[in-house]
Amino acid sequence: MSTIRFPHFSRRQVIRGLLATAAFGITTKLSGCTSQGEAAGGEDLTVGFIYVGPKDDYGYNQAHAEGAAGMVQKHASVKLVEEANVPETTAVAESMRSMIDIDGATVLFPTSFGYFDPHILKLAEEYPEVQFFHAGGLYQEGVTPNNVGSYFGYIDEAQYIAGIVAALTSQTGKLGFIAAKPIPQVLRNVNSFTLGARSVKPEITTQVVFTGNWAEPIKEAEATNSMVDQGIDVVTCHVDSPKVVMETAEKRSIFCSGYHANQAALAPKGYLTGAEWDWTNVYSKIIEDVQAGKTLMDGSIPHILRGGLKEGFCKLSEYGPAVSEETKQAAETAKAQFLDGSMTIYKGEIKDNQGKVIIAGNEELKQQDPKLEEMNYLVEGVLGSVGS
Repeated sequence: MSTIRFPHFSRRQVIRGLLATAAFGITTKLSGCTSQGEAAGGEDLTVGFIYVGPKDDYGYNQAHAEGAAGMVQKHASVKLVEEANVPETTAVAESMRSMIDIDGATVLFPTSFGYFDPHILKLAEEYPEVQFFHAGGLYQEGVTPNNVGSYFGYIDEAQYIAGIVAALTSQTGKLGFIAAKPIPQVLRNVNSFTLGARSVKPEITTQVVFTGNWAEPIKEAEATNSMVDQGIDVVTCHVDSPKVVMETAEKRSIFCSGYHANQAALAPKGYLTGAEWDWTNVYSKIIEDVQAGKTLMDGSIPHILRGGLKEGFCKLSEYGPAVSEETKQAAETAKAQFLDGSMTIYKGEIKDNQGKVIIAGNEELKQQDPKLEEMNYLVEGVLGSVGS
């Protein structure tokens, strides 16, 4: 326990020490304390990454950490400052303030959903010269500080393809989806996975269970076991670490589809494929823009960055040994349609699982449509409710 908390605790101690020193009348140039940029004539850049869980969780945090590491490999002049296991509380505000004041970070990537409001928003007001990039936060023109940017990927494209693979592999016609919270990004994955599955098997169903939080390993294991007992033979998930779901599925001899990062090693027999992030591309492009003198503040870096398979925001895991050649071909056909722009997931008529038409027959919602970022429903074929 002390190993996990120590780095976070030491940052607070350093801040207190600096404040105490200032009280005795000693001036400290905080912006240059550890920044290599000052020493190198401003050429170097200190970038901070904050994760809500461990960097080796086989999931959300690992995907971001791998992206940060890949970005540094491409940009050797970047100094990377990281902190893991930071909760979605005022603790993250202290971590951000520490990275700015002590490490000299001028670009921050606080990656967890709950960091955005109020913590990033408050710190952005306090540090108007620092650029804050958040994964998934909703930027509102004229409301959100102009030094805050939102980036996220249309990973539901990969989930749609994973749904095709799951449906064509399933023998029972019953799929399972274990999700953390019924927020738009999660609902979009549940729905797209199901729409992909039903594009090849119209009668297939997806049972969804919401655990209530991003990391609930006991509930995730219980939900997976319960699904197996109900005859579900393929499970996937949207939780911070899919590790428990993948390992439980493998132990129960059913198939699984991954999320965030590649979990094939956890389920060598049953892993079908997975929807993976490719954050290295995203982070590298942002840092290239920053180093070129572009900023969120002057609008030369867009406040909203989005992309899918075509733009390199996400990718599909390699197919597992249980995936047939026919299934691979169907999946690759769908993937090609995403890459050439001819595929639209949310094209009417689409009903929710209560029978209400949510997208009319002549209506088509492209990936960047803001309506999709406000999603609050489950599509036809999903068993469960947003409040479950």
